[in-house]
Amino acid sequence: MKSKRQTLSFLQSRFREIGIRPNTKHGQNFLIDLNLVDFVADAADIQPSDVVLEVGTGTGSLTARLAERAAEVITVEIDLQLHNLAREELFGVENVTFLQQDVLRNKNNFDEKVLNLIAEKVTPGRGFKLVANLPYNVATPVMSNLLLIDQYPDSMTVMIQKELADRMVAKPCTKDYGSLSVWMQSVATTEILKEVPPAVFFPRPKVTSAIVQVVSDKERREAIPDLVFFHQFTRRIFLHRRKFLRSSILGAWKGELDKPDVDSIMAELQMSRETRAEELNIETMQRLCEAIRNRVGE
Repeated sequence: MKSKRQTLSFLQSRFREIGIRPNTKHGQNFLIDLNLVDFVADAADIQPSDVVLEVGTGTGSLTARLAERAAEVITVEIDLQLHNLAREELFGVENVTFLQQDVLRNKNNFDEKVLNLIAEKVTPGRGFKLVANLPYNVATPVMSNLLLIDQYPDSMTVMIQKELADRMVAKPCTKDYGSLSVWMQSVATTEILKEVPPAVFFPRPKVTSAIVQVVSDKERREAIPDLVFFHQFTRRIFLHRRKFLRSSILGAWKGELDKPDVDSIMAELQMSRETRAEELNIETMQRLCEAIRNRVGE
């Protein structure tokens, strides 16, 4: 199944033949280094019992490698022409389910059809993994929200923008530290496996990319009493990252918390009025979240 698909000459020729032009609106940048396609597939460590979700089928080059290793592959492509091209290239491969649609219902939720298919395929004894060259425009919501669902993936091995990867692993008091850093590090471990230059894509993006592996941590997840509230908390608390924490909390929970409430919470956690969200480590963030959750739930 490992053909010469997705070399630069193949893509240019095939795209001319069927009238495809890469769509920047959909974040379409195709890997033309087949060694990197193999690197992603190998790094994912796919087992014969695994169900794999791929977002951004493209021409089906990575899909083919996933299908060789996994029990089932669910691959989602928003572009109708690419969807049809991939189906043609992988005609006869029976363990691949092709979906032609947006993987997201909206910015913060997966499409129900995708979720239902995951629930149907990931039966007891099967692993679940995300493996993809993620379109840049959906990388954050896909990864962030996939870790929120009940049937969350064991791991995610993906190609994304390097700046996004840096945000995932960022530490407090750095420019990249924010809501994504806190959320990802609270429920998983993230490792940047390889930096990838623009030259290995067609068309070339303007930014450096990275291959990242995120491994879910069940123990960390279970230590958070309300994952949905915590996920929302991480986004709210960094809405105005340069503000003092007291003002950020008052703004984010306007109508739910007043100044005495916030002062009481900060005193309880021994925080000064000059504290900013970007200074708080993961453990302190979780304690702050619980203090706010308990207060707004009263």
